[in-house]
Amino acid sequence: MLINYTTKELDLLARIMRAEALAEGNLGMLMVGNVVVNRSIANCLTFKNVRSITDAVYQKNQFAGINGSLFQASPTTLEKNLAERVLRGEYYYPATHALWFYAPAKNTSCQQTWYDQSLAGSYKNHCFYRPDPGTCQELY
Repeated sequence: MLINYTTKELDLLARIMRAEALAEGNLGMLMVGNVVVNRSIANCLTFKNVRSITDAVYQKNQFAGINGSLFQASPTTLEKNLAERVLRGEYYYPATHALWFYAPAKNTSCQQTWYDQSLAGSYKNHCFYRPDPGTCQELY
C-alpha cells in the first residue's frame, strides 16, 4: 500500500477518477488515480500541504470534476476496484510520476510544458505532466 486511506477516501478517489476520466475508460481512470495518489505522497511544489486523498481531491482549483454529477453519485463496484488498485501501488505510464493532467481542446495536441512542467505523455484525450527528477523525491 502506497498511502493510508479510509473507506470514505477509497470512494472519494473512485468518484474523482470517474468524474475526470470516464470517457477515457478504465485505463484513463487508473491514470487519474495515479495523479491523485502522487499528489498525496509528494511533499513538493503546490502539494506540500496535501497529505491525504481527501486533501488532494479537494485542493482548491485542482479538479473541475468535483462540481459535476459524475462526482456526486456513489461509485460502482468496478470504480472502487480501480481505485483500490491505484491505492495498492499500481502505476500506469505516462501517469507514473505525474502530478498534473489536462484535456486539450479538440484537435489540439499536448503542450510540451504546462505550468513549467514537462510532458510525460498522453493517453486518449489527457496530457500528463511530471516534475523534473529531483524536484519531488517522493515520486522517484
